[in-house]
Amino acid sequence: MRSERILPLIALTMAGAMCLGAREGFLNNGVTAHRGNAAEYPENTLPAFESALALGVDWIELDIYRTKDGALAVIHDADTARVGDRTVSVAEATYEELARVDVAHAFRVKHGLSAEACPPQRAPLLEEVLDRVMAQRRTRVSIQPKQPIVDEAVALVKRMKAEAWVGFNDGDLNKMKRVKALEPSLPVFWDWSGGFDLARDLLIARQCGFESIVVHHEAITEDVVKAITDAGFEPGAWTVNDAARMRRLRAMGVYRLYTDYPRCGLELNGSGAGEH
Repeated sequence: MRSERILPLIALTMAGAMCLGAREGFLNNGVTAHRGNAAEYPENTLPAFESALALGVDWIELDIYRTKDGALAVIHDADTARVGDRTVSVAEATYEELARVDVAHAFRVKHGLSAEACPPQRAPLLEEVLDRVMAQRRTRVSIQPKQPIVDEAVALVKRMKAEAWVGFNDGDLNKMKRVKALEPSLPVFWDWSGGFDLARDLLIARQCGFESIVVHHEAITEDVVKAITDAGFEPGAWTVNDAARMRRLRAMGVYRLYTDYPRCGLELNGSGAGEH
């Protein structure tokens, strides 16, 4: 399944992929906390991110939207219906209006928790999360722009001098190409679902200077992992929440696991440091 055209690119691409774990001090254990520690805390909230940092994942993944007044808010959906105590459209609300929504509501109800056990939370600003991540040097954060707001996100990263702590991920090729056009040093995890053309898309990834290919776990085969690895990219899988499936993917050669259960992922590879 590997295109012969890819082979001359392997050495150069490997150099780019290796930079994912090369920056001094940062962890490199292959566990990305999807929306933070979303199994144990409300997703994309400060407690979920704090927990992921304490666990010792090497990357946290989060999602951003732009509010009506231009704030970059950390939230996965275009509105708060799924997670909040009321529905607000992120793009049509000011950040002050969005911040009034309790985005821990659905998690609290699902798990039968009291407000004391699971206090109300607001969608944080990207700047707040970056501030917290930049206070340590073990874990980095991968930003997924859910709108065409790459320029604003990269501008914020540069303004905060947060480049060493930040990467980007998405399945939208144009968004990921824009990241590299604006700041080539930022790692890019290009997300693939089904229907990809392996040889073509690996060549595109090399031409764009991406570092990692993250495939939906149901579309992963041993041949896909081998082709990605042979082309010099770090192979990853999203989103994997079953321990047995994690073990099978590791056995196939998948290095990076995006998971809502980062504690499980770390225990699987013996990297868990425990919360502190």
